[in-house]
Amino acid sequence: MAGHGGNGTDRQDEATIRRILHVDMDAFYASIEQRDNPALKGRPVAVGRGAGRGVVAAASYEARAFGVRSALPSHMALERCPELVFVPPRFEVYRAVSAQIHAIFRRHTPVIQPLALDEAYLDVTEQWQDYGSATALAESIRGEIRQQTGLTASAGVSYNRFLAKLASGQRKPDGLFVIPPSQGAAFVADLPVEKFHGVGPATTRRMHGLGIHTGADLRTWTVPELKKYFGSSARFYHDIARGMDHRPVEANRPRKSLGTETTFAHDVAEWDRLATTLNEIVSRLAAGCVQRRIAGKTVTLKLRYAGFQTVTRARSAPFPIVEEAVLRQMALELLGSFFPLDRSVRLLGLTISSLVPYAEKTPPVQLRLFEP
Repeated sequence: MAGHGGNGTDRQDEATIRRILHVDMDAFYASIEQRDNPALKGRPVAVGRGAGRGVVAAASYEARAFGVRSALPSHMALERCPELVFVPPRFEVYRAVSAQIHAIFRRHTPVIQPLALDEAYLDVTEQWQDYGSATALAESIRGEIRQQTGLTASAGVSYNRFLAKLASGQRKPDGLFVIPPSQGAAFVADLPVEKFHGVGPATTRRMHGLGIHTGADLRTWTVPELKKYFGSSARFYHDIARGMDHRPVEANRPRKSLGTETTFAHDVAEWDRLATTLNEIVSRLAAGCVQRRIAGKTVTLKLRYAGFQTVTRARSAPFPIVEEAVLRQMALELLGSFFPLDRSVRLLGLTISSLVPYAEKTPPVQLRLFEP
C-alpha cells in the first residue's frame, strides 16, 4: 500500500491486507449550491433556514473560516459571519448528485457502505491490482467525480475503516491521504483522542479526566481497565489505539435507527433551555431523515444526567412520521414527561427507529398539540 501522500505502490506480499477507501465529498450541499449559482462562488454560504430556530445544514469552506459549522443555530452563524448567505436546501438535487456519485463507486467495486449522501466506505481489496495501487484507484474515482459532477471529493486510503476515515479528513478539501499498515499504529499514537471517529465530546471529556489525551495514552490501557469506564466500547477503543479495526465494509447494510444529540458545556435543568436545544436537535434529525428518504414510527428521547446516568423514554406513532412538526411534538411531549427534573442534564439526544423508506403517500400522523 502506498505511503503518506499516495506516491508509492502496493506490494504483492501484502496481498492479504484489505484495501479500504473512505470517500467524502467536500462541503457537499454548499458546493452544489455554489456550482449551480455562480454568484455564490467564493462567498460564505450556509444551507438551511436563516431565520427563527433554524440550523445550518451545511456550510461552504468560506463560511467555515468564520467558525460556521453544520448544526450551528442560524442566529449564531450570522453573528459569526454577518455576510453569510443562506440558501434553502434542495434535497432532491442533492439526492440526484449523490446517485451519480454512487454510480461511479459501483463501477469500481460492489462492496460499498454508504454513510450519508456525501460519503461512503469502499472495499477495493479485489479490484486494486487493476489500477496498480489502491491509491491510483482512489484518484480515478476522484477524477470521475470531478468530471461528471463538477464537484471535488477527498479520499482516505488504508487497511481498515477507522484509518481510512481518519485519512480522508487529513487533506480536505480535494485531497488524498494514505495510511499504510507500516504507519497505522504510529499515526494513531500521535493523534488527539478527540480526532478519533467514534469518540464523541462526552467520551473525550471522560478520557481527558483519566489522563488519556492521545492514542499513545490510550494504548497503555488494557481492555479490562477500559471496560470499567467505557463498558462495551472498551475493545473498540483498545484496538483503534493500535491502528486495528476488524469491522468489514458492509454493503447494503440496513439502517435500524437515526439519531443525534447535544452535550451541554454546563449542566442544564431549565425547561426553556432544554426545549430550545431539543427543537434544534429535531431540525437536524428531520433533515437527516429527508436526506436518506426514510421515516420512522418510534421516537426515543435520551437524557444523561450530571452523574452520567442515562435514561430513555420512547413513544410510537401508528404511521411513519414524515412531518417535522409531528416529530417535534412527540419529542417535546417526551421531554415534558421528565419534568419536574430532580437533577440537571448534561446530554440530550433524540433517535427515530422502526425505519421504512419514505413514500410521498405515507399518511401523515395527526397527534394532539403539545401543551407545556
